[in-house]
Amino acid sequence: MTSKWMIELQHTLKTDQYSTSVSELYRHSHDESDHKPVEPEVVCFPESTEEVLAIMKIAREASVPVTPFGSGSGLEGQSIPTKGGISLNFERMNQVVKFSPEDLLVTVQPGITRLQLNNIVNRHGLQFPIDPGADATIGGMTATNASGTTAVRYGVMRDQIIDLEIVLADGTLLHTGTKAKKSSSGYHLTGLFTGSEGTLGIITEITLKLHGIPEHTIAASCTFETPHQCAEAAHMILLSGIPVQRMEFVDAYSIAKVNDYGNYGLPEKHSLFFEFAGMKSAAVEEAALAQELLTDMNCENWRIAADSEERASIWKARHEMAYAYRHQAGMTITGGDVCVPISKLPELIDYARDLISESGLEGGVLGHIGDGNFHTSIAYDAKDAKQQLAAETINEKLAYRAIELEGTCTGEHGVGLGKMKYQDAEHGTAVTIMRNMKQMLDPNNLLNPGKIFA
Repeated sequence: MTSKWMIELQHTLKTDQYSTSVSELYRHSHDESDHKPVEPEVVCFPESTEEVLAIMKIAREASVPVTPFGSGSGLEGQSIPTKGGISLNFERMNQVVKFSPEDLLVTVQPGITRLQLNNIVNRHGLQFPIDPGADATIGGMTATNASGTTAVRYGVMRDQIIDLEIVLADGTLLHTGTKAKKSSSGYHLTGLFTGSEGTLGIITEITLKLHGIPEHTIAASCTFETPHQCAEAAHMILLSGIPVQRMEFVDAYSIAKVNDYGNYGLPEKHSLFFEFAGMKSAAVEEAALAQELLTDMNCENWRIAADSEERASIWKARHEMAYAYRHQAGMTITGGDVCVPISKLPELIDYARDLISESGLEGGVLGHIGDGNFHTSIAYDAKDAKQQLAAETINEKLAYRAIELEGTCTGEHGVGLGKMKYQDAEHGTAVTIMRNMKQMLDPNNLLNPGKIFA
């Protein structure tokens, strides 16, 4: 028997904006993580803020939970509707609302992806530089405070957002900022909702900063004998003041995996990948200085990409690392996402590599070494309880060690389901304030329930 609230949704939305099909319910039951799938009762496809408000009104009156859904590329289960209810898919809210190239600003709906956005703004010599690898939606990237390979230069999503349009659980529609690039007026609500994973409000518009496309870009790579040496080298590059645009670490095991996956022919050693960008003379000088510093630290296989095609191939290989692991038949992939002060990075990378070696499982270490954030990718047989426990133990030990080193259990993937158990250890009494904020803005726990806090 169809519930009254579902009938109301059918009457409120067009026929193709409402689905209970087996395929749609399954598609919205999971993301790219290894967390248990849960199907919603219905999937809605709003096309405007007004429709989001109407859906929330029905959900509020019937006490039905609502879970936002972007592209499903998350790695911590944020879009899994753990309490059923409504899955709110934003793929049809994918338009540019206002583009102001003269102000280096753009306002978009949450369903537009980063590649779709860049296809529009690149024609004007501008770019949105945050690059998490996957072609995630801007709404999903905002909800998780995503970052990626360019964070060492441009920062994270929170650094790029100056205003959000939010639908609250009680039906209030608000803007968190203005179109000014900075403000000292009032509490920083934009920062509060960015990274809140849909638990405090539903994002319906995002105003982003844009940046000029550099005149010249150089990609380079080199190898070292140990992960520790790679981390020390990255630290030295940062201390030297060289303004790298990307600086990535990939261990030898992961290089071998991606070579097998995509036939890239990369040297199968512990590697650093760099990108230098700016005026041509500056980029060339920065790359030369980096080579000099790294050679003094005994790097090997220093190589500069010959052209833009080779440069694109290098970063394609880096982004495909995660998929290279998932390509293993019959294996499930899990991993850590820790971030620590740069000086603590060599110690933590060694610790991560030791944990993997001691476990007997296959796995690698890779990540955004320029800002202290790296990931582990661990392959295990989900049918083998011992292997699953070993994989989970690696993640747990790594998270707690990162927190001990004054870092965080998640640098960019977010809390979702997987990092809830570390919140008290990382935040202490501040968790109580966070819970109070959730209670104030969503007293009936309708917005993405079961996330961030257990």
